[in-house]
Amino acid sequence: MAAKTKFILGSLATVVALAWLGFVGFRESKAYYLTLVEFRAMQKELEGKTVKIAGEVLAGSIDRSKSQIEFTIGEGTVSLRVRYVGKAVIPDTFKEGSKALVEGTLGQDGVFIARHIEAKCASKYEAEYEKKSRI
Repeated sequence: MAAKTKFILGSLATVVALAWLGFVGFRESKAYYLTLVEFRAMQKELEGKTVKIAGEVLAGSIDRSKSQIEFTIGEGTVSLRVRYVGKAVIPDTFKEGSKALVEGTLGQDGVFIARHIEAKCASKYEAEYEKKSRI
């Protein structure tokens, strides 16, 4: 009987540990998706939280001279400086004027620390869509 009890307790502890790890992992990977204007309006509430922010990479803002790439995204009159610290290769479509989606947190210095970047070149995809829709 003692061996059976130990097995049940061990199995229960394993299940609880796996459930806890899954919950913590899910909570840490969760990110709010916001436009740049929405982010600026809610900036204080989102301090320390992981968010995804969409904006356009502003012309002349990409700085590759440092160990980490820095650039500015904008939407209307609102802008945000971004420092990419991720390990992945930056997408080919990432360039001035492209739409970008950055995921990370706002740093103490007011620069957004991005751990992930997605870039889209809208004109390229719109042209492809127009070609296909004519066929």
